[in-house]
Parts: sequence; C-alpha cells; structure tokens
Amino acid sequence: MNELMKEFREDLADFRDMTDKFYAKEVSVAEYKGFSGGFGSYAQRGGEKSMLRLRIPGGRLTKEKLKFVADVIAEYQVDKAHFTTCQTIQLHNLNAAAVCGIMEKAFDVGIITRGGGGDFPRNVMVSPLAGVEQGEYFDVLPYAEAASEYLLGFIKSVKLPRKLKVGFSNSPANETHATFRDLGFAAREDGTFDVYSAGGLGNNPRMGLCVARQVPPTEILYYIKAMVETFTAYGNYEKRTQARTRYMQQTLGEDGYKKAYLEKLAQVKANETLDLSVEVKPAAKQGDGSAAEGKRVIPQKQRGLYAVAYHPIGGVPAVTKFAELYETIRDMDETEVRIGPDETIYVINLTGSEAERVLAVTDDGADNLFETSVSCIGNTICQIGLRDSQGALARVIEEMRKYDFADGVLPRIHISGCLSSCGTHQIGTLGFRGVVKRVGDVSEPAFELHVNGSDRQGQERFGEAWGMMLERDMPAFFAELGQAVAAENKTFEEWFGEDPGKLRKIAEKYL
Repeated sequence: MNELMKEFREDLADFRDMTDKFYAKEVSVAEYKGFSGGFGSYAQRGGEKSMLRLRIPGGRLTKEKLKFVADVIAEYQVDKAHFTTCQTIQLHNLNAAAVCGIMEKAFDVGIITRGGGGDFPRNVMVSPLAGVEQGEYFDVLPYAEAASEYLLGFIKSVKLPRKLKVGFSNSPANETHATFRDLGFAAREDGTFDVYSAGGLGNNPRMGLCVARQVPPTEILYYIKAMVETFTAYGNYEKRTQARTRYMQQTLGEDGYKKAYLEKLAQVKANETLDLSVEVKPAAKQGDGSAAEGKRVIPQKQRGLYAVAYHPIGGVPAVTKFAELYETIRDMDETEVRIGPDETIYVINLTGSEAERVLAVTDDGADNLFETSVSCIGNTICQIGLRDSQGALARVIEEMRKYDFADGVLPRIHISGCLSSCGTHQIGTLGFRGVVKRVGDVSEPAFELHVNGSDRQGQERFGEAWGMMLERDMPAFFAELGQAVAAENKTFEEWFGEDPGKLRKIAEKYL
C-alpha cells in the first residue's frame, strides 16, 4: 500500500501540469475531463473553475479529516461544498492553485482523491451509522474499509470500461443501494453477506442480481476481484453509453451473467489467497448519565450514547460549518462524523450533554422530512446537468415554509438535474429528473416526475415516470399536495398508501 501511495503522489505532478495547461486554454474541456476525472476533479460549467471530490470511504470523517477540510476551506477561501449521495465531499469554485494544493495536502490525512471520477473504482459506500445503529445485523464498516483499500490497487493496474461502485449495507434499510449497485454486500442477520451484482441507477436502471448468499465477511475480496475480472472480460469497451456493469445483464442475459461471474469467482478462489482478517473494535466510550432527545437525536446501540443528524438544505452546508463542527467536537472522546447517502451527516458517539452541544451548532439545517430532500449539484456547476436542481429545491422549500405543514405531510423528494440520477430520483417516493420541455416555440425548464420508488431491501422498485412538470409549476403542485394531505390529517405516506389515485388527480393538473 505504501508503494501505491508513493505512485499516487508522483502522479500529482502530471495533474498539476495538465491543470495549468487547461487554465492557460492549451487543452480543451473534453481533453481535460478525460484526464482530470481520474484524480477526482472536473472543470465546472463554463470551464473557469474546478470541483474536487474528496474520497471518504464509508463517509467516515474522523476529527483529523474534518479539521483538514475546515482548514483548506479557510486557506483557499472555498465558498461552496456539497455532501454527495456517494458519501463524499465536493469542494466547488476552485481555481488551479486551490484544486492542486488541496489534492496534494489531502494525502497527509489519508484522503485520496484518485479514482474519485473517471473509469475507476469509486468511493466505497457504507450504511452511515454502521457500528452504532440499533437493530443493525452487524458492523460492516471494517470490511468496507478493507474493500476500499483493496480497490485502490486496481486504479493503477486495471483499465475498466467505466466506473465501478461498491456498497455495503448493515440492514434492510439498504441506504447504500447494496442490492442494486455494480457490486453490493447486503448484511444478513446470521453475520454473513448476500452479494448482488450488475445493478445501478441512471439510464436503463437495473436491480442487481443475487450471485451468492451467506458469504463470510472474511471472503469479500474474492467477490470484488471476481467483479473486476467479469467487468473487464464482458464489459463494453466500445460504446461508452453501454459500458456500465448493468448492461452485462442485457448482453449475457441474467443466467448468463451469473454463470460468467461465478466462473470468474471460481478462478480467483483457485489462484489467489485473499482471506481477510479484520478486527472489529466495539466503541469503548460509555454514556455519562446525561440524556438528549429531539427528532434529530438518535439513540445508539451503545447505552447512553447518541448520534445527531444534520441535513443542510440540498446537502450544501455553509462552508464555515466544518470549522464550527470541529471546534464543537474536538475534545469529545471517540466522536466522529459520518456522511450519509442522502446528504445527511451524523455526528456519532455523543453523551447526552455532548449531543445538546452538537444540536445547537447544527440548528440551521432541515426542520422536517420534506426539507431533508436530496438534490445533485445541478447545472449551474455540472457540465452535463440539464436543470438547476439545487435552485428548484430551494425555491420549493422556501414556498412550503409559508404553509407550515406538519412534519410528514410532504415526503422527502429526490431531484436529479439529468438522467444520471446523482440525486437518486429513481428510488424516491417522489423523484424529479431534469428535462427540457417545449411550450409553443419556447424551451422551458422542466422535470420529469417519478412516483413510488423505494430502496428498502425486499421492496426495491424504480419509480414510475408520470410525465413532465414545468419547474415554475412545482411550488404550486406541492402547495396543493400539502393542503390535500393536511386536510385529511395524515402523513403523505398514509395518504398515498390508501389511494394513489388522489396523487395522480392532483399531479395531472401540472403534467
């Protein structure tokens, strides 16, 4: 691993050289994108600024890493950050000096941006409260961290057709979409994993295929290596639009894909020794008798300890929040931050009195379920985005605050600026995908409405597309929806579950 890190550091000189050429207009946006993505960085829309994706395995942000983020934000005067649905932190509006400097300094605290974009293994995802969550089957985080370290080795040694996303879930909540990732490990109550493969969101979404059951956690690297071998053998290197693992279900057929994967698995097991020895350390911290309560307070499985949830609107916190959080928790024993796949962060291992302090410093976030809605960064920044998903969400939330609906009257929604589903619109109760709609001779901003998606294991389904809604009509739609649900004194979940036709009747006015 040390040798690999040395090679990654040496690569940074090439990145700095190419970045300098890009900002000197010596290489095109397309040429730069093909190079910079492998380092976790892309030019933003307009080509004048850059973003940098900090790879945070499992979304686990230790105090040391939190301090690093706070420090570089201050040093480079970063004005925008975003928690992503892949449990990373994106820093935006960076100049050449900032993107190169932050990337280089990140190595010193164990943050590697290599493979944060491009055709590489991406950030390994983990249930955000792994290790502390009441009711979890077992703590999957140590295995996910081992998987992350192993996958880094393929960045220098294997050319993949496209990106490879790996996720671990600790319960049927399936927040990481383990059952429909490129490769997913879904924890079982008996302490083993069921393994799913060749799934994914975006264009032509697919549920994963279960390729193995009751896999001992010590054997997960065999399954990862088999996935890499299968992808490189059968993935599409010719057509980029069909180069994700889910397309192998089409080219090989479901049974054919399973057969191909299991053949590669057998070869790996016959030729390599990849057994894991992982020490799972339970938290040593104990409660001190103090207690905390509130809708953002989550009692942990460790008695007397709590986690506090914080969801900045759209997953975009004030950049000063990183320093505020660090100063708040710096002297709290075993406390750290976890980034969730829904852009919520959790501060864990808190006593009751510590939880109260964290609640106070995070009181600027979402106040109800609707305000915890998920959004990609949108087309004001993203090169390929069609719609300003962040702006649309902000305007709808601002309008709904005027009605003061009870919590739960409106559901969490998921907004993606394009078909890529970075806002996970396909699994939202209500999802919106950015499109362009022609009204007469004019193209207007619009979103396609998706209804009744779910990521819960055993109930997975992609939402049904109902039609296009003009962005300017979204506040009126939600206002009418909220009033209809509130009039029956129910939550949206109850109201929709009793009669989905009532939602369709309202939606049809706006589609």
